[in-house]
Amino acid sequence: MKPTIRRCAFLAFLFFILSPYSQAQSNAQISGQVTDASGYAIASVRIIAQPQGTRSSQTYETTTASDGTYSLALPPGSYHAHFEHATFVPHHLTLQLAPAESRKLDVRLEIAQLSENVVVTANGQPLEVSQTPAPVDLIGREEIDQRQTVLLPDLLATQPGIAITRTGTVGGLTTVFVDGGNSGFTKVLVDGTPINLPGGDVDFSNLTLDNVDKVEIVHGAESALYGTDAMSGVIQIFTHRGTTRTPEAALFAEGGSFSSVRGGAQFSGALAGFDYSASGSYFHTDGQGVNDADLIRSYTGNVGYSFSDSNQIRLSVRSNSSFAGTPGQTLLLPADPSAFYDLQQLSANLSWSFQTSAHWTHRVSATEARYFSNSGFPPFGNALNQANRAGGWAQSTYSFQHGAFTAGYQYEVENATSSGFGFVHGHRNNQGGFLDGRWSPISRLTVSAGARAEDNTSFGTRVVPRAGAVLAVRYAQGFWGDTRARVSYGQGIEEPTILESFNTDPCSLGNPNLRPQRSRTLNVGVDQYLADDRFRVSATYFANQFRDLITFVVVPQTGCPFGDTQVLNTDLSRARGVNFSAAMRLLRWLSLNGNYSFDDTRVLRSSSSSTGVQVPGDHLLRRPVNSGNVWLNANYRDFTFNVNAYFTGVRTDSDFDGFGLTRNPGYARFDVASSYSIGRGISLYARATNLLDKQYQDAIGFPALGRDVRVGMNYRFAGKN
Repeated sequence: MKPTIRRCAFLAFLFFILSPYSQAQSNAQISGQVTDASGYAIASVRIIAQPQGTRSSQTYETTTASDGTYSLALPPGSYHAHFEHATFVPHHLTLQLAPAESRKLDVRLEIAQLSENVVVTANGQPLEVSQTPAPVDLIGREEIDQRQTVLLPDLLATQPGIAITRTGTVGGLTTVFVDGGNSGFTKVLVDGTPINLPGGDVDFSNLTLDNVDKVEIVHGAESALYGTDAMSGVIQIFTHRGTTRTPEAALFAEGGSFSSVRGGAQFSGALAGFDYSASGSYFHTDGQGVNDADLIRSYTGNVGYSFSDSNQIRLSVRSNSSFAGTPGQTLLLPADPSAFYDLQQLSANLSWSFQTSAHWTHRVSATEARYFSNSGFPPFGNALNQANRAGGWAQSTYSFQHGAFTAGYQYEVENATSSGFGFVHGHRNNQGGFLDGRWSPISRLTVSAGARAEDNTSFGTRVVPRAGAVLAVRYAQGFWGDTRARVSYGQGIEEPTILESFNTDPCSLGNPNLRPQRSRTLNVGVDQYLADDRFRVSATYFANQFRDLITFVVVPQTGCPFGDTQVLNTDLSRARGVNFSAAMRLLRWLSLNGNYSFDDTRVLRSSSSSTGVQVPGDHLLRRPVNSGNVWLNANYRDFTFNVNAYFTGVRTDSDFDGFGLTRNPGYARFDVASSYSIGRGISLYARATNLLDKQYQDAIGFPALGRDVRVGMNYRFAGKN
């Protein structure tokens, strides 16, 4: 018996030792590489395999290496496999694996356009921010919610390189300056639709952030992609897209200082290939003085249908309307009790994106933007302005190993009328073709270049180029992390306004021979990551020159009480400076962000210097030399709290009323916001802007809003996939 016992014990021991080896021998294995549409390897993709048809909750996971490769051993069977990365659309598939099977599985991920790590505006196709040469600032929905920001200009004012001018407390004309450029030198897009006035700027006064998922700010001339208006930067607003199978709804209501009332709703979801999102909001305030009330209504919609993963159609529509009292420069003159400003802005975009092969992707879109304003100045009458831009855009992108090439064509029709002290109508048919390419000859380097030929009714044909490069100087972990260097160069053009080209007033004739205003911009920057990517510090030097600037020159003439106004391309200016930004994750629930901008603008040549406004050597109007922002945010369990401190230095300005004021003092402003979730989708929130009730003015004579405190409640029914 003893030999038998010993033999059984030995066999049991041998089975115990060899069993894992035998199981390993029977395991299947999947391996491969994960890349983007251009074949660029994607690191840190999370791969999750979940057994199918069993009650086991066990899952198998791995992540891709720096070259995008992965390997995962699995017991034989059926699996749901998921490939996930924050920057890309998740990819799902089903696998059936036999014992000892070795399967090579290469996966290509589509980039997620609404991701906070993806830049859509700065390139011919969406790219990760790390591959984009131009300086870009991205603002996501989370930041918008945490700050409880209602209007777009209040959000933009805290970004590096941006200055805001508002002629009034609420509802007054609001314009944006990017890196020292004029207010009309920034192209503004809503879901791809340009909303600038023909040859002009954008009034941001009624642009709310309802149903907005992301805002992208691209610094530098981008006329090589977008044609006219993109002289010093591009700002694009992206509206929300539904993602949840169960419909998601949100209702909110708030009230506070100056008899302010605001309410609205948002509804979104997705079913099969169809996704939808819609919102509506209402805001009213009495303001802080005589004739200072404002009313804003906003409606948005975004619907899409996917015929397949590579074939989608989408329609987005956005409407913003407002009616505001305009008391004028009440710090210098008595308030006007009856003047008003009625503003309506509408944009729409219908686009079709599809693939014809693994390498070719295409996009076709139709755009429409309408603008209407009525400025009333009793008893002098009204000034009516109407404009629309309608056009089409088509582009094709060929993606190859470590690169892509895009060719596109745009056609646009512009119409505008203006009536006040006369009547002006203008019509332009514009078109342009562009080429844009990107190539990564080595994994650390991405270079890009492009050009556009723009044919404009007013100034003929102009060609504008751009080029840039991104170099990963260092890949590292630990305290001293990755280092990335960027350089970009671009040229911009700006068409004349309708008044400048088509005015028929004999004392202020338009000039049909005007050349386009032009810019040359250079940006050189570096991004440094620290402490295992918990800290990021960025610095960008910019040097911008603006040439052939259009100005009005007044000469005496009989029959013209104010002289003959001539429109000429004479002025020259420049802007040089540095934009700094930093983001720090202090704790898992606590973050600190900040930025500082030094913007040294100068008038180099001016035909209107005899008036005492903008003499050569002066800083450009309403662009502070120094400005900055610090934002502390805490998000602990069901409670959020953040404080935002913004400051701006002295600005050169003019009252334009003969008082001789040319200096606008600087100021510092503090905003706080907080929210608390009480459960079942209900949360309470409160915010205070200009907490210390600082008296300041963004434009001389126009007082800013004092301390504004509001409290509200939000109900959200969040669906799940």
